[in-house]
Amino acid sequence: MTMRSATPLLIMMAALAGCGGSAVRTASQLPPATVTGEPVSCVLLQNIRETKVRDDSTIDFIMRNGKVYRNTLPNSCPQLGFERSFTYATSISQLCSVDVITVLQQGGGLRRGASCGLGQFTPIERPARK
Repeated sequence: MTMRSATPLLIMMAALAGCGGSAVRTASQLPPATVTGEPVSCVLLQNIRETKVRDDSTIDFIMRNGKVYRNTLPNSCPQLGFERSFTYATSISQLCSVDVITVLQQGGGLRRGASCGLGQFTPIERPARK
């Protein structure tokens, strides 16, 4: 299997993931969410609108149709919650639980940080803002 270049998508994902605030959250500070279905192993890349890094082991993938998938990494990923940006490479049109993300460190230009495996994509619904 060959790896095709996903540079434009990687840059977009890094920019989108880096849009959050700089405060690091812990699992107990995650925004409340209700699981709305069974976890899935993959999501189509073309359907991802943005990502929100919640902490060192949680990423919300917001899809173009408004659906949100929460990915809880099997292990904590150092600096992910602080940097709030990551990249990945895939040879198919999906991002899957077997794929690896790499934290992008932003001090003095983009540098690659820790690489960490993804978990399952669990559909969630967040309560409406009041």
